[in-house]
Amino acid sequence: MLPGVMIKPLRRFFDERGFMEAIRADWGDLMGEDRILQANLSTTYPGVVRAWHRHERGQVDYVAVKGALKICAYDEASGELDEIVAAAQDPSAIRVPGRYWHGFKAIGDEPAILLYFVTIRLRKAR
Repeated sequence: MLPGVMIKPLRRFFDERGFMEAIRADWGDLMGEDRILQANLSTTYPGVVRAWHRHERGQVDYVAVKGALKICAYDEASGELDEIVAAAQDPSAIRVPGRYWHGFKAIGDEPAILLYFVTIRLRKAR
């Protein structure tokens, strides 16, 4: 994996609540010092590709999925490409530093719903 790209399995509660945590500020193993600035919800239809873009101001994207997506991150400097298949059957939160070119494709036979969180990096006090 490219440095900073991470996958964290999410815990589903198999009871009448149908509950699952998508992101938590106290997940230090995933979040580090990142802080969520905004949450977004996007629907992508089967076969649609949404790529390539990057965030040059330090934004990090955290992604949770309903449906199935192939998420890719590309490091222009090293030429390394990471491909992650994310599906609701095996839920995970995926961290993609915005410095990498990244995007995704809906690979299932139903629309993929992408819940993603974006961050700002807090500057350390001097």
